[in-house]
Amino acid sequence: MPDIQLGAHTVKSHGIQIARTHMHDWLILLLLVVIEVVLNVIEPFHRFVGKDMLTDLSYPLQGNTVPVWAVPIVAILLPMAIILVYYFIRRNVYDMHHAILGLLFSVLITGVITDAIKDAVGRPRPDFFWRCFPDGKGVFHPVTSDVMCTGVKSVIKEGHKSFPSGHTSWSFAGLGFLALYLSGKVRVFDRRGHVAKLCIVFLPLLVAALVAVSRVDDYWHHWQDVFAGALIGLTVASFCYLQFFPPPYDVDGWGPHAYFQMLAESRNGAESSNNINCFNAQQSELESVYIDSQHGTETSRVNTRDTRPMLEGAYSERRH
Repeated sequence: MPDIQLGAHTVKSHGIQIARTHMHDWLILLLLVVIEVVLNVIEPFHRFVGKDMLTDLSYPLQGNTVPVWAVPIVAILLPMAIILVYYFIRRNVYDMHHAILGLLFSVLITGVITDAIKDAVGRPRPDFFWRCFPDGKGVFHPVTSDVMCTGVKSVIKEGHKSFPSGHTSWSFAGLGFLALYLSGKVRVFDRRGHVAKLCIVFLPLLVAALVAVSRVDDYWHHWQDVFAGALIGLTVASFCYLQFFPPPYDVDGWGPHAYFQMLAESRNGAESSNNINCFNAQQSELESVYIDSQHGTETSRVNTRDTRPMLEGAYSERRH
């Protein structure tokens, strides 16, 4: 396992590099936002609603316990705030970038899937009767007995978007991702039996479940709608989390894949550099030895050439 370098990878040092590497991912996020807007603008399928079907669709029309504007706060801003707090503690831009990217993918993919199914199914909400007939007087087609709504068009349009629950799917997508993120950070599956860690992980899921229950209590959704929404949100959150992070039970489950890959590449690069330096040093030593040996050989030759005439001269003088 590569050596951990805490605090060495910040937004200032590595932020631009990481953003450029994942530029296409951010562009896909923008595309998902556009698709989400289009799905909310188009008219959903208007399912047949007969007079005898209104028994389960006549619950009172009332406001939302959890307003629509509060859902992004719970599903996106709250998890993002926790991710940023962790960044300021550990100074790991790889973790922050991939966590935020995974969170946004989780919520937006869930939103597109949810709204696409909403528009295709067109299931009436439990309060559909009062949306369709605000005055309480039903008007039906003389032949098919289908409803002929007299209410506000935008309210009626929203009344055909019961399945699945958007509040629920968004909440479980964002808070489900946060639960997985926290489970990796506190190492909840370290086999030491600390139940307190499970409480930390279950807390975001409890908040998401309460949001889902409020949708049934407000008569905006049937129980099947919130069940399907929770299933979609958790499934997408799991896929998006595992795209960027190891499973929470993994020994390296506390950090993103890209961080450990970067550390491994850095270590391999350092080892390669050391090997090259060692090779260069050995080559320099060999060249030095070779030059020294060559120099010694030439010196010996010069000495031999210089001393031979002197010996011959000395020998001649002795003879004379």
